Amino acid sequence: MPGLETLFNYRLADFGPDIKAGLSVAAVALPVAIAYAELMGINAIIGLYACILPMIIYALFGTSKQLIIGPDAATCAVIAAAVSPLAMGDDTIRWQLIIVMSLMTGVWCLIAARFRLGTFADFLSRPILQGLLNGVALTIILSQLGKIFGISSLPSDFIERLIAFPIALLETHIPTLLMSVATLAIIIIIKKKRNMWPSLLIAMVLATMVSVVFDVEKYGISIVGDLGEGLPFITMPQFNPGLMRDLITPSLNLAVISFVSFMMTARSFASKNGYSVDADQELRALGMANIASALSQGFAVSAASSRTAVNDMMGGKTQLVSIVAALAILAVLLFSVNLLGYIPMPALGVVLVVSTWSLLSFRSIFSMRKRNKEAFTLCIFTLCAVLVSGLINGVGLAVLLGLLQFIRVIFRPTDQLLGVDDQGMLHSISKDNEIQPIEGILIYRFNSPLTYFNVNYFKERLNKHLDNQPKRPAWVIVDAAVSFTHNDVSVFLSLNDIVTALKAKGVTLVLAGRRTSINRWLEKNKINRSDDDLLVVPDIYFAIRLIQSKQQIKMKDVDENVES
Repeated sequence: MPGLETLFNYRLADFGPDIKAGLSVAAVALPVAIAYAELMGINAIIGLYACILPMIIYALFGTSKQLIIGPDAATCAVIAAAVSPLAMGDDTIRWQLIIVMSLMTGVWCLIAARFRLGTFADFLSRPILQGLLNGVALTIILSQLGKIFGISSLPSDFIERLIAFPIALLETHIPTLLMSVATLAIIIIIKKKRNMWPSLLIAMVLATMVSVVFDVEKYGISIVGDLGEGLPFITMPQFNPGLMRDLITPSLNLAVISFVSFMMTARSFASKNGYSVDADQELRALGMANIASALSQGFAVSAASSRTAVNDMMGGKTQLVSIVAALAILAVLLFSVNLLGYIPMPALGVVLVVSTWSLLSFRSIFSMRKRNKEAFTLCIFTLCAVLVSGLINGVGLAVLLGLLQFIRVIFRPTDQLLGVDDQGMLHSISKDNEIQPIEGILIYRFNSPLTYFNVNYFKERLNKHLDNQPKRPAWVIVDAAVSFTHNDVSVFLSLNDIVTALKAKGVTLVLAGRRTSINRWLEKNKINRSDDDLLVVPDIYFAIRLIQSKQQIKMKDVDENVES
């Protein structure tokens, strides 16, 4: 629990900023948490459950001093898409599925942390994640249009909803739309005039006051409704364990998406404030927070970037901010729960749209088109996959695309021939420079670790470069530091074939770099070669000097034979 060290050595000077930041975070988190619970079709109060214990747990287990954990747009959208078909309209089963999926997500994170897979945070490239988040944002925004306009006949799928919406506008419920417009106007005015104020909370409080005073249900405006007395309790013994099979893939997808966005937020604020975060410990903290949320009847959580930004802006110094925010939300849950039932549904819809709007970034997507067309294509593909095939399938395709992208890079990597400049320094040979090869030597770099599925390509490229030389060199130096990274049986069996083929052509192979490791791997794979077939040396410069020394000795012997 890294957070305990901070709390045990707490500085009183940080207390004031932490209290102020904690209350500000709670003010922003309250309306968003309630809105996200409604997004998943469960009791609005459960959104508060997903804030309290996870915040406290992260404050103890996390390594970031600014990060705030809680309900997240992408996380909630993935959960909703996964459990809705399985719940078949039963609210109790829906809640059970959400709890179980959140628990499974936490377990996946703990398993990954146990095997030190924190580097998995870099698994999804920025273009794929950007396309995914924009797809999630559009899905959520379109899903709230029914609440905002008071239309109940819209289909659930994105494409069908998009097509049906223009016609369904004829069914707009005017009082509901007026409530939505008024809520949005309050948010916009507060953001422009008093940007430091919690605009979403103020707008929701005002909308709730209007709901209580004027009894808006009389005018056909929907409200959250009765949330029950005390803390709701769900009976899990009635849960069908067979449904867990259908949650394995969605929960794994959710763990990947949550952790990637989680680490992006944690690293950015850690860098801004001059410290570093431990990826494996953050993965463990995320797993513990999700398990805590599930056990307290909440749903899966991730990094809340907007609330983290509020914490940073208000000067929060330590993890105590999360504890203060959690206690403030707990106080609302215990003493103001009845008022939450009067919140108008159109106000919740507007809050969701506004909070999700920050995920949209079409400008950054189209800026990729000029910088990197491949990245732009990946981003657009992921965005379309989420919108066309649905959120769960889109997330699965995004994860698969990230894996394929990685495999393609090492399956068919780039390669270069190296030469030296006038000062004897190594550089890549290209048409745009004057780097020259060394006479009698071919220096080859394969820009990927060698493994069983690219070693044949390595062999093909090496032979092609060798055959394209005007005069066949007697030596081939391979930059082994780049390509020989681990002991792969297939690689060393192929290496044996390469050495045999080169020997038949009168060429000696030199592996430059990782001499100790490569010699050990050659011995383990029982590859015994003489120095005339295969040499292993510390680096490329050493290899060049060794070859030139052998050439000089050979020339000297030739001269002596001629003289004699």
